[in-house]
Amino acid sequence: MKFAATEWAAGAVGWRYLVVSGWRRQVLTGLDALSARRRPMSDRLGLQGELLELVRERPRQFGELVEATSLPAVARTHAVHLLWHRRLGMDLTQPLDDATWIHPVGME
Repeated sequence: MKFAATEWAAGAVGWRYLVVSGWRRQVLTGLDALSARRRPMSDRLGLQGELLELVRERPRQFGELVEATSLPAVARTHAVHLLWHRRLGMDLTQPLDDATWIHPVGME
């Protein structure tokens, strides 16, 4: 009854209506990976600035992005932190790996 009423209300204002009953496995895995870096981090090496500048130049794949920094092993952690805090963007429907495209926030 509630779904039918919601569908009718959405249709009345010209919206499409869709019921989502669950997430794809890679979405939950990706969110779990991102949430691991949600706590505050110090950035004494300036890697977050490097990452943001590199992505401002052009979208890059995750592996390429971190390899272009001065300290790739540490930059991975900072990149995930920036993704969680929405300072970098990615397609959450895809798994987070070295082939994932990373872009500045506000770009698709």
